[in-house]
Amino acid sequence: MTTKLETLEAALRNALGDHIQELTVALGEITIVVKASNSLAAMRVLRDHADLRFEQLIDLCGVDYSTYGDGAWDGLRFAAVTHLLSIRHNWRLRVRVFAADDELPVVPSLCDIWPAANWFEREAFDLYGMLFEGHRDLRRILTDYGFIGHPFRKDFPVSGYVEMRYDADQKRVIYQPVTIEPRENVPRIIREENYGIK
Repeated sequence: MTTKLETLEAALRNALGDHIQELTVALGEITIVVKASNSLAAMRVLRDHADLRFEQLIDLCGVDYSTYGDGAWDGLRFAAVTHLLSIRHNWRLRVRVFAADDELPVVPSLCDIWPAANWFEREAFDLYGMLFEGHRDLRRILTDYGFIGHPFRKDFPVSGYVEMRYDADQKRVIYQPVTIEPRENVPRIIREENYGIK
């Protein structure tokens, strides 16, 4: 008797064929890796193929693998990771698409396939500097428009270089060099045997 996961794996291999670079099954989930150059065709198959019908994009995020596995990672640095849902078949799938260039990470936009990708792609652009080719309105969504850098990259400085505050005299937001001294936070440890028990 085949399990639901085995049925999904067989359907993926049948429908996508050579589009799949890697398929892993772990912790009750399937993750596939697709080349950026083939990703739009593969995503359309995932959405439209009768055996798959991943009609909903649940999430899309950027990932910086530069320090993954304590620096043991030996692959491309940036990936767009998409989580899809098939309501018809009650299946979930993770699709990983690596950007071919670490210096200028570009992957195709999924907005024409799943319009819900719009804000997710803007977030990945803002926080990781990933470009989504074909996105009609790729601009920052969480950081200020004048913000320099991408704060979720592993090489982004932890403290930053400037801080932003509102100046009441100038009646505007101003930027100034960081004035906070670096410090180590030591957590408070409670060692009472019956703490929290009444």
